[in-house]
Amino acid sequence: MKTVLITGATSGIGKATAELLAANGYNLILTGRREERLKELQETLSHLAEIHILKFDVRDKGNIPSLIEGLPEQFKKIDVLINNAGNAYGRDSIHEGLIDDWENMIDINLKGLLYLTRAISPQMVERKSGHIINIASLAGRETYPNGAVYCASKTAVKAATEGIRKDLNPYGIKVSCIDPGLVETEFSEVRFHGDKQAAEKVYQGYTPLTAFDVAETIEFVLSRPLHVNIADTLILCTDQASSTIVRKG
Repeated sequence: MKTVLITGATSGIGKATAELLAANGYNLILTGRREERLKELQETLSHLAEIHILKFDVRDKGNIPSLIEGLPEQFKKIDVLINNAGNAYGRDSIHEGLIDDWENMIDINLKGLLYLTRAISPQMVERKSGHIINIASLAGRETYPNGAVYCASKTAVKAATEGIRKDLNPYGIKVSCIDPGLVETEFSEVRFHGDKQAAEKVYQGYTPLTAFDVAETIEFVLSRPLHVNIADTLILCTDQASSTIVRKG
């Protein structure tokens, strides 16, 4: 049975992916910053699969290698890494943006992904097998006003994914990128620094994707035959045509 490590598993796409993969028999290593949520998820899914939880922040490059090395024996062989952890902070124009917001987006969205990939990919290289799935965004394909740094961080994820795929190609490792558009999760609440009213307005007047929609796509990419790698996937709700064009009725 394959073991999958999912970052950012306490909510949204990460949580939905954990639930779907557990139901499909994958053993899971679930990571996140909110320990109580990790424990609740472990308890919920433990009847479906073997679940191990790790509380850590993907920005903590110093602790990540030792946490991976210290995994229990039955979880040491990681077949799949899903780099899902990511956030947007703020909707300010570049001349008014908060530098702390920029640091958070670059550190979580890009650097955290690289830290985890660096910690786990050597064992995949040694075995000459594995799959890395990076969750990017429509924002990595096109920019929009008041989102320069978020878009830049997700564009960097796409570039990193392409480079990682080329680096790991000699070892038979699959590397995939999934780019969701508008998904109704806690994403906007985080972006607006906890302003729930502002977050709710983002999803009004149309039908956005759900976290489960994206989880189903991840499961599809993961379940392809050994010779098939779905390298790049864009997922939009029907009402969305681009970052700035959304049909509202």
